[in-house]
Amino acid sequence: MSGGLVALLDDIAALARIAAASVDDVAAGAAKAGTKAAGVVIDDAAVTPQYVSGADPSRELPMIKRIFWGSLRNKLLFILPALLLISAFIPGVIPFILMAGGTYLCYEGAEKVWHKLRGDHSDEKAPAVERGPEAEAKVTQGAITTDFILSCEIMVISMNEVASESLWVRAVILVAVAIAITVLVYGAVGLIVKMDDIGLHLTTKDSAGSQRLGELLVRGMPKVLAVITFVGTIAMLWVGGHIMLQGAHDLGWHAPYDLVHVLEHPVAGIPVFGSFLAWLVNTVCSAVIGLVWGLVVLAVVHPLLKLLPSGAKKGGNEEGDVAVTGAHGSSD
Repeated sequence: MSGGLVALLDDIAALARIAAASVDDVAAGAAKAGTKAAGVVIDDAAVTPQYVSGADPSRELPMIKRIFWGSLRNKLLFILPALLLISAFIPGVIPFILMAGGTYLCYEGAEKVWHKLRGDHSDEKAPAVERGPEAEAKVTQGAITTDFILSCEIMVISMNEVASESLWVRAVILVAVAIAITVLVYGAVGLIVKMDDIGLHLTTKDSAGSQRLGELLVRGMPKVLAVITFVGTIAMLWVGGHIMLQGAHDLGWHAPYDLVHVLEHPVAGIPVFGSFLAWLVNTVCSAVIGLVWGLVVLAVVHPLLKLLPSGAKKGGNEEGDVAVTGAHGSSD
C-alpha cells in the first residue's frame, strides 16, 4: 500500500511539474507574442482617442467602455476561435489574412491623408454626441470596426510567434494576449481623453504647483490629441506598409523587401545610432509603401462607393459623424 501511495505521489509531482512548465510556456509565449505585436498595439492606442475627440466629457468614458467591450468580444469570441481553426487546418491562409488587414490599414491612412490635402474640414462639425444617441452609436461602431482590423493583426502576429506550441497552449497564450492588450490600450486611451479633466481638477487645488500643472494639462491636451491623430495616421501607414512589404516577400516577390534592406545598409553600421537609423529607414519606407498602396486602393474603392445608395456609404458618413472620418473618411 505504501509503495502504491509513493507511486501516486510521484505521479502527482510529475503532473505538477508538467503543469508548472506549461504555465512558464504560456507566460513566455504571451510575452513574446505581445512584444512582437507592439507596433500594432501602438497603432491601436494612437487611433482610438480621435473617436471621442470633441465629445461631451460625460460621454467620453462610456464611449470608451463600449469600444473596450466590443474589442474584447471581437478578440475572444470571433477572432480567436477563427484563427485557431485556421492555424489547425489551413495555416497557409494566414499570410493572406495579414495582407488583407494591412491593405485596410493602408487604405484608411491614405484616405485620411487625401482628405487632409484636399482641405476636407468635415471633422470640424459638431460632435456626434451633440446630435443624439444614433450619431454616437455610429461613431462607436466605427471605432469598433477599425479596432476589429487592428485586433486581427495583433492576434495573427501573436499567433505566428507561438505557432510551434500545441493548440491549447496557443489558445491560452492568445487569450492572455487579448485581455492584456485590450486593458492596456483602453486604459491608456481613457487616461489620455480624461487628462484635460484631471488638469481642470488640479486647477482648483490650493497648491500653486498643482494649479500650474493643471493649467498646462488643460492647454496642452488639445495639442496632444492633434499629435495623437497625426501619429495614428502615420502608424496606420507604417504598420500596413510593413505588413504588405513582409507579405510580398513571404509570397515570393522579394524586390521591395530587398530594396528596403539595401537602403538600410549604409546607416546600419554607424556607431551608437546605427540600429535606430536602420529602423527609421525601414519605417519611413514602410510608410511610403503603405501610402502608395493605400492610394491605389482608394482610387479603386471610391468610384465603387459612388455607385452605392447614399445611406449605405461608409456607415452613413454623409451625416457628418465627426469621429467616423477617423476610420471611415467622408465619401466624395
